[in-house]
Amino acid sequence: MLDLQRLRALHAVSVHGTVGAAAAALGFTPSAVSQQIAKLERETRTVLLEREGRGVRLTDEAWQLVEAAAQLLAIVERAETRLEERRGVPSGRLTIAAFASAARGLLPSVLADLAVRHPGLDARLTEVDPHLSVDLVAKGAVDLVVAHDWDIAPLPAPAGVEQAPVGEDLCDLLVPAGHRFAGRTAVRRDELGGERWICQPPGRVCHDWLMRTLRGAGHEPGIVHQADENPTLVALVAAGLGVALIPRLGRGPLPAGVVEVPLDPMPVRRLYALWRTGAARRPAIAETVRTLRAHWPTVAARTSPPRQAAAHV
Repeated sequence: MLDLQRLRALHAVSVHGTVGAAAAALGFTPSAVSQQIAKLERETRTVLLEREGRGVRLTDEAWQLVEAAAQLLAIVERAETRLEERRGVPSGRLTIAAFASAARGLLPSVLADLAVRHPGLDARLTEVDPHLSVDLVAKGAVDLVVAHDWDIAPLPAPAGVEQAPVGEDLCDLLVPAGHRFAGRTAVRRDELGGERWICQPPGRVCHDWLMRTLRGAGHEPGIVHQADENPTLVALVAAGLGVALIPRLGRGPLPAGVVEVPLDPMPVRRLYALWRTGAARRPAIAETVRTLRAHWPTVAARTSPPRQAAAHV
């Protein structure tokens, strides 16, 4: 008899790519995950993981077990959903993946609200880039995802995944004090050529949006500095090292020396909640989505700066 928890550990390694990442997603230590898979190897008399450099590689036999594990986990999820639905209240563990600024600017208040109103719900958050998180929910590695796309680059939902809009996050051009745009009430996109840009690395949604936007306006972006975190990007702008396009959610107050200038038209980043179709009737999913949407107007109002451009100059 194959142990479901050991199959879950192997499935997590297949989704996340490493034992350490799988352990973090499951809430275990890497050694605990390794022990689960070692026991599964003994039970099946099969080698499941092979060393490959500093990481591991799943064998062909392991991938066969992963396929079976995915089917078993989906059956378990449907059974748990039916039980929770009969109880009629959100309960059990709910794993949530969100991109960095949503994890910082939106999820804390949402999770605190859920904890107070639904003590039987064990909601757990992990920070994941949208490019990865949608795949994680599709594969059953997390229960709910908060992801985003841009007005010119829609986020596709894979088969078996449902989504609901949460809200719209606006994006501003940040420039150093004394920059040629610092006193402007708005800047057109076709005026952005020749700037030294500060942005996230390639492969990130915000980086891709910047490249598409500037090239669509006839400019080849001159990217001089790259960093993952928005506070780092803002600090580089404050040092006078370039300009950046940064969304408002989770950005925090701007430091001295940084001027916010609206673009015309203003870029819009759309936030979504995504979950597997098989879990759509789970009360925990429905209540968390409802809470996300209920909190968004307050968060959006808090992140919207007063429209007094002169105050920054």
